Amino acid sequence: MTQVTPTTDVLHCYVHPNRETMLRCNRCDRPICSQCAVQTPTGYRCRECVRGQQRTFDTSKPQDYVFGALVAGVLGLAGSFLAGFLGIFTLFVAPVVGAIIAEAVRFVVRRRRSKLLFQVATGAAVIGALARPVYFLLLAGAGFSLLWGALFAALMASSLYYRLSGIRILR
Repeated sequence: MTQVTPTTDVLHCYVHPNRETMLRCNRCDRPICSQCAVQTPTGYRCRECVRGQQRTFDTSKPQDYVFGALVAGVLGLAGSFLAGFLGIFTLFVAPVVGAIIAEAVRFVVRRRRSKLLFQVATGAAVIGALARPVYFLLLAGAGFSLLWGALFAALMASSLYYRLSGIRILR
């Protein structure tokens, strides 16, 4: 009769060789400590496997950055003209404009995505949104216009970025 004995091999994290562990990455099977483990819906994975998986979700093409920036910049500028007439109501309109810009960018880039693409589109929208108030500041010295423009740009940009990146604020 053969007797089964538990293995006495002690595993050590591949990143932190001085830490003992019982965890393994469920993709590459390397031993990982609790600090290096990333919990996924299918189990624990090492950071390299998670990074590799995230790269597969970067589907953008080079022209997406150009078209996304153009659409976001032009719509940001148009939104700033709208905000210039609304005064205090800018607080309510800016997030809606950000959501509209996000959907327009998604349409133009055909729902391809990349973290950098979302950042480029948000930056272009902010530049477009601030172009009008800066112009009026330089032309007419209307500093109050710059305040509303900056407020619009901040609220619009946060709504735009969160909408594009898919971050859920409330569950």
